[in-house]
Amino acid sequence: MEFGYFTLSDNHYRNNPRTANDFVLEIREQALLADKLGYHSCWIGEHHFDSLGVNSRPDLVLASIAPLTKHVRLAPAVSVLPLHNPVHVAEVWATLDLLSGGRVDFACGRGYDRREYIPFGADFMKSAEIFEDGIDVILKAWNSPGPWSHKSQFYDIPEMEITPKPVQKPIPFYVASFSKTSIAIAAKRGLNIIYAPFAAGMVFGGLDKAVQAYRDACVAEGHKPGRAMCSYFIYIADNAKEEDYGREAQLRYFKECALPAFNFKAGEAPPTMQYFLKISSILENMRKEDLSDKSILLGTPQQIVDTLKRVEASGVEEVILYFNVGCKPHNLVKEQMHRFMEQVAPHFQGKHNARRLAKAAE
Repeated sequence: MEFGYFTLSDNHYRNNPRTANDFVLEIREQALLADKLGYHSCWIGEHHFDSLGVNSRPDLVLASIAPLTKHVRLAPAVSVLPLHNPVHVAEVWATLDLLSGGRVDFACGRGYDRREYIPFGADFMKSAEIFEDGIDVILKAWNSPGPWSHKSQFYDIPEMEITPKPVQKPIPFYVASFSKTSIAIAAKRGLNIIYAPFAAGMVFGGLDKAVQAYRDACVAEGHKPGRAMCSYFIYIADNAKEEDYGREAQLRYFKECALPAFNFKAGEAPPTMQYFLKISSILENMRKEDLSDKSILLGTPQQIVDTLKRVEASGVEEVILYFNVGCKPHNLVKEQMHRFMEQVAPHFQGKHNARRLAKAAE
């Protein structure tokens, strides 16, 4: 199993002295550290207007680290496709694939925060339909052997080709899934899948059931199942006091960042997003004692290893780790990143082991 660095750039906290500019630069430094420590990938979130997060351009952050890194895969977490013209999205990530020597993993989703849709003039109520249509445009742009065109309800693209073309054939393509709708979209096209464990537990009954639902859907569509990944909040704690800090930081994120983003009333979102009403209800009533391994890796290195062994057994091939959630200090985040690679990652087979040995031999 491989491990990656992940962030949504959450900074919407009360009495927070850290500016958006400060945090974006911290994220960049953490991504560079991930490469040095042997992480497999860097997944940088897209959020706008500090409604939840502050980093609006994952492509530019990743482009800035591409010439300074050797190994890490470079990925958005995720590209909120309905906010953008899909031709432009295809061009941007094809260019980064070229500049990075073929290190792009692409992931897209439709988001969940209607506040981010409004300034772009995007239709939140039709987000699923726009999202699915945009995926088809990107797949044509990247994979067509010659000129292509696309005509649909949302896009009318005359015959054309993009330049430059991706180096990878194809670029690994992931769909972020909180729901059965996203699984169906991915399976129909034979694309890979990314889960959030707490959503997988709520919608499917667990990561193992979510992965199996995806695999079954792929087979039903006549496709070989792709790669399954998941994200995880994480805090390594050696004692009760440290564990309590991890719980407080996590709960602060849920209450001050996630809940406002999820908190819409029935009728304010498309039918395919009504399950967020249940998520909002859970978050409103959540206490720090309620946090479990369905949402966060919390505890000693051995406790985290035990949880990740179960995640690995579920069929997940990569876990991307959300270290800087909850307004944690930059130095603490870097310390946690070191500890994970030293005390947890060696218990799993992956490219990180070879990189660690190579670094020790230098």
